[in-house]
Amino acid sequence: MFSHENRKRIVENKTSKQVVGDRGEEIACDFLKKQGYKILDRNYLEKWGELDIVAQKGNEIRFVEVKTVSRLRQGYGGQARDNNDYEPEDNIHPWKIKRLYRTIETYLLRKGIDDEVDWQLDAIAVYLNSGGEVLKIEHLEDIF
Repeated sequence: MFSHENRKRIVENKTSKQVVGDRGEEIACDFLKKQGYKILDRNYLEKWGELDIVAQKGNEIRFVEVKTVSRLRQGYGGQARDNNDYEPEDNIHPWKIKRLYRTIETYLLRKGIDDEVDWQLDAIAVYLNSGGEVLKIEHLEDIF
């Protein structure tokens, strides 16, 4: 594993975009837990893709892609925004969904999850103000 110094260096070398993304994933996990989901995995990585969050509620598994943006102002909807003049979920392109699907298939196989288990791909859009406080969270279900 990484030593304390190596971990510290990795954290220090993160871009502001990575820091915002990490914050969004933490917020999304907390949101899912409050909705009754159990977090099974985070940042599951294969060479062809990554699953941000794998969560379960009852017998259903949710693979969750998290998209986070930081907004300039406290308000939302018609107020000034920074250069992120798009919705976070706009970054989930068809090629991204194809890669996610392949990663999901691999996850299910490697974890030995039965074919009968229901699953779906969701997205959570997290909007933060410039201070990192949550403006809004949107849970977009079954985007596949």
